[in-house]
Amino acid sequence: MFSARMPGLRPRPGADNTRSRAPQPSGRSPRPPRRRTRGSLSALAATGALTLAVSACAAAAQTGDTAATARGDVRAGASTPDGRTPRPGAHSAGDPLFTYLGNGGYDVASYYIRYDYRPGTTKMNSSVRITATAKQALSGFSLDSKVDRVDSVSVQGERAAFTVSGEKLVITPRHALREGESFRVDVSYRVDRADDTRSPSYPPTAHYLQAWLEKDDGFAVMGQPDRAHMFFPGNDHPSDKARFTFRVTTPKNLQAVASGTLRSRKTTGDRTTYTYTTRDPIPTHVAQVAVGRFTKVTARGPHGLPIRSYLATARYKAAKARVDDIPDQVAWVEKEIGRRYPFETYGVLGVPGDYDGVALESATLSTFSVEGLTRPAEEIVPTMIHELVHQYFGDAVSVRTWNDMWISEGHAEYYQLLYSVAKGYRKLDEVLKQRYEFEFDKRVESGPPARLKTAQDVLTGGNNGGLLMLAGLRQQVGDSVFKKIEQTFYDRYLGRSATTKDYIDVANRVSGRDLTSYIEGWLYGAQVPPMPGHPDWKRAAAPAS
Repeated sequence: MFSARMPGLRPRPGADNTRSRAPQPSGRSPRPPRRRTRGSLSALAATGALTLAVSACAAAAQTGDTAATARGDVRAGASTPDGRTPRPGAHSAGDPLFTYLGNGGYDVASYYIRYDYRPGTTKMNSSVRITATAKQALSGFSLDSKVDRVDSVSVQGERAAFTVSGEKLVITPRHALREGESFRVDVSYRVDRADDTRSPSYPPTAHYLQAWLEKDDGFAVMGQPDRAHMFFPGNDHPSDKARFTFRVTTPKNLQAVASGTLRSRKTTGDRTTYTYTTRDPIPTHVAQVAVGRFTKVTARGPHGLPIRSYLATARYKAAKARVDDIPDQVAWVEKEIGRRYPFETYGVLGVPGDYDGVALESATLSTFSVEGLTRPAEEIVPTMIHELVHQYFGDAVSVRTWNDMWISEGHAEYYQLLYSVAKGYRKLDEVLKQRYEFEFDKRVESGPPARLKTAQDVLTGGNNGGLLMLAGLRQQVGDSVFKKIEQTFYDRYLGRSATTKDYIDVANRVSGRDLTSYIEGWLYGAQVPPMPGHPDWKRAAAPAS
């Protein structure tokens, strides 16, 4: 994710908003004041440094919900035919920052989500079919869910008992599920796009991002970090990736857009149904679905990669020049990382007006405010590179816990900087020095990049330190070894999730050196380590009062 003093985007907490030109959402209550610190990100932008990806994230965690009571013919302690004792799945993935988030006992393979969009109401009848595999004998299990209403639940085609507790949908099937069994869950529900519920991990005064972004002619979604279960019940944690299908019915004068590839479009009367599917598994928080009036722009990228973008029709002509750059952007990233783009298609979605002040690495279809995409190349293309790199690190290789988010944001920041340097927009050492000076304040504010103080810092705290660690690592091991580390790590965890320890292990093995203390110092240390190659860099002096 990216946001800062970028025209067309509303800044996040701590960002200077003097240049924000995006229209603000209307009809909502004023938000709490945003945090500012002396080491704000705008200080870097003001000195010409590459703007930071800032996001308002989660803070204090919520405890997990209580386990479901055994129902029907499933009794606590009853045995399955293979002799294993069924028990409820965990109601948390065990994330240290989002303790209430995620669920245990199963692994999701796919989501099949249906929406029936009708203008004039924010309520939308919906359903989801989840295909999963039981990782233990299950007497019951839970899903993350913050939808408006749950109407019915079935497991393996049989109606199941369910309760809603907080942001959990607790399900008790009629028959216990065996360990290793593939099963399906069907949930009929309704969403309300007017719901602007903050994350349970956010403190009452924290700024937060809207999950549903309502537009005059449709909507878009923003599920990062933990709001995707406002769109569909599921296992809303980045460690459990899945394939997605979105089947959206709209008035025929509107268009549905979603992550993946358009598989079918069928019009009956005055209604059109669009079906999109992803070829590859993706994290829940980067799934995108939108409805509106869009103009489609197609092209071919390297190796024949299909490029398709959707721009709000009213600003299509002004934004098209930036979208036409995408094939060259993909080619640059492929060459720099040394690996092909990981998904079956790419492009951007430019939504009308404001996209909550951010850009999001929604898988296969990065999302922006269309106004941001009208800006000159120097101002917007580095951000487009940032979201494109997230397709590799963050989407194709997801994080195991939210404390590992530096893997996603640090890589996006680093390659964005390399692109800006390659294009002559920035000077490498000048930016790194400014980033190094900034890290002292940032670390006090948010904690070390991989041991953040609160969930609120999850999409902010790892960006700067992650970038500096990667730049210093390259300085120590050299270009060729660094690229081999990056490629080996990416290859090993493609389609999976990874931890900080996984990255350290790969770096040690590939380099033939013990880099543990260096990497851990940057990612876990309370103090900012010396910058390799620049022992003279120090904390910036405070301005005279």
